[in-house]
Amino acid sequence: MSIQEKYALTDEGMRNVKLGAVWTAASNLVVFGGVGALYLLMGELVAHLTEGAPLPDLLPYAAGLAAFAVALFVAEYWAYYYQYGVIYKESGRQRIGLAERLRKLPLGFFGRRDLADLTETLMTDVKTTEHAYSHVLPELYGAYITLAVAAVCLFSFDWRLALASLWSCPVGLAILFGARRALQPMMEATRMRGLATSEDIQEALECVREVRATNQEERYLEHIHADVDAAERQAARSEIACGIAVNGAQIVLRLGLATTVLVGAALILEGSCTFMTLFAFLVVVSRIYAPFDQCLMLIAELFSAKTAAARMKGFYEEPLAQGGEKYEPVGHDVAFEDVSFSYDRGEKVLDGVTFTAREGEVTALVGPSGSGKSTCARLAARLWDADAGHVTVGGVDVAAVDPEVLLGDFSVVFQDVLLFDDTVMGNIRLGRRGATDEEVLAAARAANCDEFVSRLPQGYDTMIGENGARLSGGERQRISIARALLKDAPVVLLDEATASLDVENETQVQEALSRLLAGKTVIVIAHRMRTVMSADKIVVLEDGRVAEQGSPEELLAAGGLFARMVHLQTQSADWTM
Repeated sequence: MSIQEKYALTDEGMRNVKLGAVWTAASNLVVFGGVGALYLLMGELVAHLTEGAPLPDLLPYAAGLAAFAVALFVAEYWAYYYQYGVIYKESGRQRIGLAERLRKLPLGFFGRRDLADLTETLMTDVKTTEHAYSHVLPELYGAYITLAVAAVCLFSFDWRLALASLWSCPVGLAILFGARRALQPMMEATRMRGLATSEDIQEALECVREVRATNQEERYLEHIHADVDAAERQAARSEIACGIAVNGAQIVLRLGLATTVLVGAALILEGSCTFMTLFAFLVVVSRIYAPFDQCLMLIAELFSAKTAAARMKGFYEEPLAQGGEKYEPVGHDVAFEDVSFSYDRGEKVLDGVTFTAREGEVTALVGPSGSGKSTCARLAARLWDADAGHVTVGGVDVAAVDPEVLLGDFSVVFQDVLLFDDTVMGNIRLGRRGATDEEVLAAARAANCDEFVSRLPQGYDTMIGENGARLSGGERQRISIARALLKDAPVVLLDEATASLDVENETQVQEALSRLLAGKTVIVIAHRMRTVMSADKIVVLEDGRVAEQGSPEELLAAGGLFARMVHLQTQSADWTM
């Protein structure tokens, strides 16, 4: 596996890491050049003092010193630039790349991964790899290049001192990378413990009302505290194990300096080496050890980065919901032809479903909970793909169309509205990003938004909070309908759009919907039978199959499941406490 694949680098990121390593090595080698000049100068000075040789001309050395300073500045500048200046952009490219990938993945992927896990990958894993790209990889591979060049030079100068100086580098690295097999599972366990804690905190924030309403604060906090303690213990075990491996490698690395001194002293005593040669070796070797020292201190991050990169690569290995850009439907009839579907290959949710929702008509999907109503709507918009059979829009199989192209023809209004922490105007404009203010306001008026927006402090420019926290359920629903009106797509999916509204709000929302639905292919999902009594066609689902279909009058006359559901809801309306 290449370095680029191992650490999930983009092409540009890999190029910058390589350049960072090259310039790091260049910086180290420039210092070696300075050591060489110092060695020559001191050799001439010693000869002058001990043998009466002429005093060396210092002008060339002064010029060399100036050249050394300039070369070192240039090398350090570009090393810093490629290590830190541009490599941080890599995390931006990775996050954008991951977001783009997520945008194109089928919903089945999100059913297998929870929000905390995805957030951990997008934020923490990218940050972990970013630190490895900037602080570890260029230094480490730059140190490898430096070691290789220095080894050639030192062995050509004195193989005995070179061997005494350099043996500890490969041995120390072998110890550390040999320990990686034991460290990797511990780091993965640390990550999973941290993820469990993040999930607990996220769940607590999302369910704080329910927790308080059921007096479960103490029990819930005990659970969170237990997970935090477990995460701390696991992190401590990982840090201790990694610290033992890193410090062991650093001890071995430092032994190289000791063996250099011992071998050098022995060679000086036997007259086969001068003190100046030993001095030069000690200076060069210390410079070789310096980048390895820094790398060893951060090597645990390199191991963590490999684990994080593997999780990031998992996103790219997921199959995309792909299709052609060409989409030319003849009309917008939505047809299900013997469609079967199951979530994650489990029990079938739909089994041989066949019906047609015609353009210009309202088709209502009704049935008991779990009968497959919402699944049909998701398959129509290709939020999921059918396991068998065909779903077509205007005669075109949706499985052959790119989901983003297909969704251009769909407006979807869900029961659970998703709004952003933006203005009312900004949230409505999501329906059509290029819409003018006048078009947005016209859609808002058609959705009966003026009534509540007029009470907001800044009107349509009022920030509505996260997911519309400053608005009521009916107000959020009307913004969602305004968004759909602005999009003006030929196919409209309404998934329990009025289920949670009070009578007054439902009336206003129904008025807005009547404007949205005119002349469109409309698929309505509802539990309230009175909501669908004006539909052109009703499809009754039971246990994932079509139990009956026809007009409301026909189904009431048939006395089947639909008639029974209407009867039961009529009875429930008369219940009293």
